[in-house]
Amino acid sequence: MNDPRPTSTHGTRALRRRLVPMTGRDPDERGRVSSPLELLFDLTFVVAVGTAASQFAEMLAQGRAGEATAAFVLAMFAISVAWISFSWFASAFATDDWLYRALTMVQMMGVVVFALGLPAMFHSVEEGGHLELRAMVIGYVVMRIAMVFQWGRAVRESPDFRDVGLANIRWTVIAQVCWIVVAFVHMPLGGVLVAFVVLGVLELVLPVLTQGSAGGTPWHPHHVAERYGLFAIITLGEGVVGTVASSGDLLGGGDGTHWTWNAVAVVIAGVGLTFGMWWVYFATPFGDILAHRRGRGYLFGYGHIPLFIGIAGSGAGLHVAGLYMEHHAEVSGTAVVLALALPVGLYLLMVYLLHTLLVSAGDRFHLLLIALTVLVLTAAVVLVAAGVSVAVCLLVVMLAPFVTVVGYETIGHRHQQRMLERIGGV
Repeated sequence: MNDPRPTSTHGTRALRRRLVPMTGRDPDERGRVSSPLELLFDLTFVVAVGTAASQFAEMLAQGRAGEATAAFVLAMFAISVAWISFSWFASAFATDDWLYRALTMVQMMGVVVFALGLPAMFHSVEEGGHLELRAMVIGYVVMRIAMVFQWGRAVRESPDFRDVGLANIRWTVIAQVCWIVVAFVHMPLGGVLVAFVVLGVLELVLPVLTQGSAGGTPWHPHHVAERYGLFAIITLGEGVVGTVASSGDLLGGGDGTHWTWNAVAVVIAGVGLTFGMWWVYFATPFGDILAHRRGRGYLFGYGHIPLFIGIAGSGAGLHVAGLYMEHHAEVSGTAVVLALALPVGLYLLMVYLLHTLLVSAGDRFHLLLIALTVLVLTAAVVLVAAGVSVAVCLLVVMLAPFVTVVGYETIGHRHQQRMLERIGGV
């Protein structure tokens, strides 16, 4: 199946005046990369992820770890599902004509509304008794209903995918109606939480209900892998944001020229940790794996949700460390280090878990690396509990991803090569 989009300059101009049939993209298309529209779309999620991470950090600094984590997971779950829905559809059906662009713009508006509703949701969690979801749900529903219109177009123009499209429309509309009821009908907090769990499960199984397997649409494996890599980078940006937020007020003298030890430690730990986490993620050729394991697309797609939560949570943890060093936090040093070590550990564990499940092969060397990673993170917590400064312990946490980096660059890359050869991924 050929790419329906014109590639010449004249064709690009014509693209803006007419609609391109949404017949499905070629899943084996050579040189398929993210489009400028997809990159623009991702920028709106920078705001959503950043707002969620910032609110999470502030609540953690107040000692409200349980409530903060629940609110953050809720926010990141919704952000991830909305982004995943768009990205997989775009990989299979993107036409980049004026109607496709217009509907994408509507989705971007929904992301902004969703982000604007996050502070109210976090504040309601702090107060207890009521969960304020109205603005968030409005934004989320706008994103998802725009996808319904995209699927409607695919149903009309792609007879081969009519059943898949109609099923997506049906189940997506059902889920959105339920979200509106939860947000706007007064319910006890316990009932809201139960409804959230049920609807969250529905959102997760929606692809199974509509497609039966990951092969139901013509998505492009390398394009999908690139899209997830770009979203991981966006989320990793929260590590840089957390570093700046943490070190900005730690500069002595107020003129930015007198660096304290704490400021230096936060900058080194923040940038080093972010760089190490980036290195770990891109050590795995997810595109090559998906090309030979299309049936694992669902696992790859939704298995990234806790991974994204871990990345964004790490940025929030760095922010908490800064608040603690500025004496703006109401938690202990141990809680501060845990706020960083736990999401870093979640992220690294998910990278290993996804790798293992996607290639259907375990590796004892991986178990060794995981054990050493846990040892490093545990050492950071033990050290701070023993009275070592938080700044030093942040540097210890920074070393955790480099256990994998060193392991991969010395021995692990050969193990991975053999795994890929077994599945034909090289």
